[in-house]
Amino acid sequence: MLIFWKARLVFLAVPKTGSTAFETALSPHAALVVRDPPELKHAPVYRYNRFFRPMMEKMGAETMDVLAVVREPVDWLGSWYRYRQRDFLNGKPVSTRDISFDAFCQAYATGDPPPYANVGSQAKFVEPRPNGTAVSHLYKYENQVGLIGFLEDRLGVALDIPRRNVSPPSDLALSPETEARLRRKCVADFEVWQSAL
Repeated sequence: MLIFWKARLVFLAVPKTGSTAFETALSPHAALVVRDPPELKHAPVYRYNRFFRPMMEKMGAETMDVLAVVREPVDWLGSWYRYRQRDFLNGKPVSTRDISFDAFCQAYATGDPPPYANVGSQAKFVEPRPNGTAVSHLYKYENQVGLIGFLEDRLGVALDIPRRNVSPPSDLALSPETEARLRRKCVADFEVWQSAL
């Protein structure tokens, strides 16, 4: 999470959407950079609302715009799948080393996914709170030009975004049945992505 006090902007770090690369480029311009623990670095709207928003209001920022990035859901799952194939996870319950992408997505679409497919939901991450706290600027990961343009205008800086934390390539083939199941079970995630800029 990055907080730009003067610009009254909070950049939520949705996992697997390039947040580490943006953190690297934007840290020098941020008033507050939350890197650890992961539960705070990747604080969703509900956690921002509970812990960070009250602090901002007490310091005089009654309104902060909230920015988040979402990725096409199948591509987002592919990034998680590839990340969890890395050597340091081998032998752990979250490893996808000996699992196909199709099996990973089938497991994700169940009501109770096993540890290797338990990666959360982008729709849940950006879900508005009953008190009105919500993402005010939602960008598609695929719209880097628009996102960078927004940040450059809002922060008054020129940005060069490096590639960071890139997962290794892998076979991401899905059967038509699995893709249809994902689209049926993860409707909210597809709707959120389609609604983004």
